[in-house]
This record gives sequence, C-alpha cells and structure tokens, in this order.
Amino acid sequence: PCHSVEEGEEIAKRLEYPVVLRPAYTLGGTGGGIAYNVEELRSTVSRGLAASLIHQVLVEESVLGWEELELEVVRDEKNQKITVCFIENVDPMGVHTGDSFCVAPMLTVPESLQRKMQDLSYRIVDAIGVMGGTNIQFAHNLEDDRLVVIEINPRTSRSSALASKATGFPIARISTKLAAGITLDEIPYWKEGTLEKYEPRGDYVVVKFARWAFEKFPQAQDILGTQMKAVGEVMSIGKTFKEAFQKAIRSLEIKRYGLGVRELRALSPEQLKKNLSIPSSERIFLMYEALRRGSSIEELYQLTHIGKWFIKEMKELVEFEEEILRYPWNRLPSQKLTKAKELGFSDRYLAEFFNIKEREVRQKRISLGKEKHWIISTR
Repeated sequence: PCHSVEEGEEIAKRLEYPVVLRPAYTLGGTGGGIAYNVEELRSTVSRGLAASLIHQVLVEESVLGWEELELEVVRDEKNQKITVCFIENVDPMGVHTGDSFCVAPMLTVPESLQRKMQDLSYRIVDAIGVMGGTNIQFAHNLEDDRLVVIEINPRTSRSSALASKATGFPIARISTKLAAGITLDEIPYWKEGTLEKYEPRGDYVVVKFARWAFEKFPQAQDILGTQMKAVGEVMSIGKTFKEAFQKAIRSLEIKRYGLGVRELRALSPEQLKKNLSIPSSERIFLMYEALRRGSSIEELYQLTHIGKWFIKEMKELVEFEEEILRYPWNRLPSQKLTKAKELGFSDRYLAEFFNIKEREVRQKRISLGKEKHWIISTR
C-alpha cells in the first residue's frame, strides 16, 4: 500500500510496469486503474488517494490477460465449510468483475485446479475467521499454472447474488442464520439431511452478461477496465453454454436478438481488428463478426485473451448460422430448426435473417412441438 504518489512510484519500480492501482475502501474499482508508465501512475494514484476513505492505494503486480476464477464459500462457527458455486469469468483479468462475462459452473477449468482453489478458499476463511458467505477471486496464468488470490469479499456481494440465483442457494439467508449462532449441521437440506453436506450440482449452465448504458452517457468512453461501468446485468439458464449465451444476449434489451449484427459488416478488416483489441461492450459482437469473416480461434485468442474453448463455441454458432441460411425458409429441414432452437437461436433473430415474419418461425416451431418449458428439481 502507498499513502503518497512518491511511495507509489517506489513500489512500481520494484514491481515493474504495468501495475494495477486499487484505492482502499471503494466499490466498483472507483478511482483505480492500470498504469503503464510513471505519468499514468502519478495521475491514477492522485485520483485514488482522493477516492479512498483512508487515503490509501494498493500498488499491485499486473496479471493482465490471466483467467479470472471465483468461488463462493460459506463457513460456520464450528469451522464447517461448503462451496456454494464455482464461477468462471470468460473475460480475462483487466476487465472489472462487474463488467465481466461469466459462467457457472466452471466449464474449462480442470477438476484438480478447482479442488486446489477450494482448499485455498477454506484455508483463507479459516484464517480470517469469517462466519457466513465469502467471495474469493483468483487469477490463474495458463502459461505457467501460477495461481494468485486477487480479492476476498467476506460479505454478501454481487457475485453472491449471482451464485444464489444460479444455484438456488440463499446465501444471505443462510449467512444470517449462521450469524445468529445456528450451524450448517442444524439447517435442513433437501433429501441429503443437513446443509454441511451441500455440494453444487446441476445439469444446466448459467451465463451472466453485463448491461451497459453508454448510449445514455455519450461522453463516457466505451472501454472496459478495472473500474466497473455496468449499470446492471442479466442471467440466463440453458442446457448448454450456447443456449444460455444466446438467451443472455437477447435479454439485454438492446434491440439485438442474437450475436450477428449487420451494422458491423461495414467495418474494414483493420478497424475490426483494432476494435477487438480493446475491451468494450461491443467486443462479443465484434468477435462473432470476425469469426463470420474467417478469423481463426488462435487469432482471436491473441487479440482478446478470451479462452479458446469459448471462441470455439462461438465459431460453431457462426458455422451453424451460415449452414441454415443456405436454405430458403420454406425448404429449411425440420431438424435444422429444431437444432437452432436447442442452440438458443431466437424466433426473432431467425425471422430477421430469413426476412420473414416472426410469427412464421413461431408457428413452424410450435408445429414441431418446440415450446417453452420448465424443469423442476426434486433432488
């Protein structure tokens, strides 16, 4: 920690640039940022010291481009611990968690790494002595397998709300009971008995996607970094990542009903590549357009540091979209429409691409027996 610009400069010299600057006791990354040189450091530290309630700024090693992973754990006064949810951020380190696109459960993280993070999380909450819910965030370097703790929130947070909705586990309610002296082995839990036996499980995927409002703030830069800019978020559920992902996009209420955006086709290859290299609210749509033009998974990974598995999933959506658009609507095979719905393509999005009325898609879908339904867990 530093309490002056001069102290910040000394710490940055030892760590080497770039460095991450985080003011103490602020929310949403207010006053912080990334400094690539001493001039940027002086400006950001000055701003951060003014924003901090205790006039302190943390100067930290940069982990830009690493993958960001989160665990939501609960501990009681008997030292019993459970993990409520494993969350994988799709956006790499450098984008604030509140702006980051993420999934639960973790889809690309090895089981061994998940268990390692769980063990570290339990040791952390034991050392702190917290009772109730705690959110613990890790950065993981895929190149050398280095794992570091980047943040601990020993309270109910934005991630806690996501974890509760994603799993059905009422973290705030349970934390209140634990604070009152009740322990996990005294709280009933479905058929398993009591809550200390809880394990996260489910046959579905949850996607969280941030909602920004740059259209309402024309002077704000549409660049995502360590300061949170989202005004809200959506959460979607699907049997697969593709389905949940597409549901999330059309839930944003930005008049886009799928990942393909016709306006982006006017961008030159140079402009598209430049825009992809900068995290923004448009980057997912830009990636989809780049894949449509033939960009490789490796090329997009180098530009965005978004995991190759997620890029591959997007590429498969692009390929399927191009496949069905080879057919005129009245000759589209029934199995293709069925698969489109399973992949999360909306009626409206399909109607726009086939240049037909949405009701025509809906009528054909219903005739195939594809209607909305819910699955109720009875575990």
